[in-house]
Amino acid sequence: MTHIYNFSAGPAVLPKEVLKQAAEEMLDWHGSGMSVMEMSHRGKEFISIYEAAERDFRELLGVPANYKILFLQGGGLGENAIVPMNLVGRMAQPATVDFIQTGSWSTKSLKEARKYCDVNIAASSENVRFTQIPPREAWKLSKNAAYVHICTNETIDGVEFQFTPDVAADTGNAPLVADMSSHILSRMVDVSKYGVIFAGAQKNIGPAGVTIVVVREDLIGQALPICPSAFDWKLVAENNSMYNTPPTYGIYIAGLVFKWLKKQGGVEEMEKRNIAKAELLYTYLDSTGFYLNKVARDCRSRMNIPFYLKDESLNDTFLAGAKERGLLQLKGHKSVGGMRASIYNAMPIEGVQVLVDYMKDFEKKHG
Repeated sequence: MTHIYNFSAGPAVLPKEVLKQAAEEMLDWHGSGMSVMEMSHRGKEFISIYEAAERDFRELLGVPANYKILFLQGGGLGENAIVPMNLVGRMAQPATVDFIQTGSWSTKSLKEARKYCDVNIAASSENVRFTQIPPREAWKLSKNAAYVHICTNETIDGVEFQFTPDVAADTGNAPLVADMSSHILSRMVDVSKYGVIFAGAQKNIGPAGVTIVVVREDLIGQALPICPSAFDWKLVAENNSMYNTPPTYGIYIAGLVFKWLKKQGGVEEMEKRNIAKAELLYTYLDSTGFYLNKVARDCRSRMNIPFYLKDESLNDTFLAGAKERGLLQLKGHKSVGGMRASIYNAMPIEGVQVLVDYMKDFEKKHG
C-alpha cells in the first residue's frame, strides 16, 4: 500500500502514535472497563484526563498563572461571536473593536463582531488580495477599543504573523486578541503579550469539536447579558470547563497530542521542524516558474502553503497524480483555487520531500 501523506487544512493529520494509542484504549481506558466516549465528564476517570490535558497545554505554551485555559465547543468560527460577547460588555456602549484584516478568517471574524459592537478596520491587505500583513506603522488603531483582533495565521490565504504586535501604546492598553487556530503549538509564543488566544483544535491539536481559549483573568466576568451561559468565560472558568458537558473525547485526543509533543521536545523542537519543512517546499517553489506562491516572503505561513500551477488547466491532472502517489487533500480552498499544502506538526518532513519530488516529476513531464 502506498504511504499516505494527508495535507488537509483541517480536520487535519494526527500523529500516528496518538491514533494507535487511542485505538488500543478505545474499548477500555486504563482498566476502567469504559471507553472515554462513555465516561461521565464529572467522573474521576475523565477529570484525570482533563487535568492532565490542561496541565500539559499550559506547560507547552508557557501559559502564565494569571491566565485561564478553557475547553469550549463551537470551533474558531464560534469564538468570533463568543469573544466580543465576553469582552465588549466592560466598555461604554456602543463599544468599538479594532480588526487587522489579513485574509478570509479575519474577514469572517470582523463580520461576526459587527453584530455585537462597532468595528474599525484598522488595517487591511484586501487591496493586495491578502498576500501580505499590513505594516505595523500603517495601522490606525482606536484610542478606546475594547480589543484588537488579529488572525496570526490565515489558513486559506497562507500569511502568518512573524512578529507580535505591540498595540498598548496606541490603544490605551486595549488587549490583543489572537485567532491562532491553524498554527498554535507550532512556534514559540509569549502569551503574556496577549489578552486572549483562541484556537480550534482540528488543525494542530486534535479532532474537530474542541476550542481552546486562553484568557487573562482580569478580562473575565464582564460578558454582555445576551451571552449564552455555556459560553460565558466566567461560568466556564469557575466550573473548570465542566459547566456543560464538554467534548470529552476531543479533549482526550488533545491530551494525547500534548503528551506526544512533549516527547518530541516540545514547541521549541516543533518550531525547528516546521521551519525546515516550510523551507524545503518554499525553496523549490521559488526555484521554478512552473508553480507560483503569491505571498510576500516576510509573512509566508509555515503551516499552510498555497501555490498555483502556471497552467491551471493541469490542476485536475496534478491532483490525480498526487493521489496516485499517496499525497492527499492538496486542492486549494474553493474561494482562492489552486493548491494548498498544510504541513502541521504531525506532518513529517518525509511527507514534504515526497511532495516536492512529485512536483518536480510533474514539472518535467508537463513543463
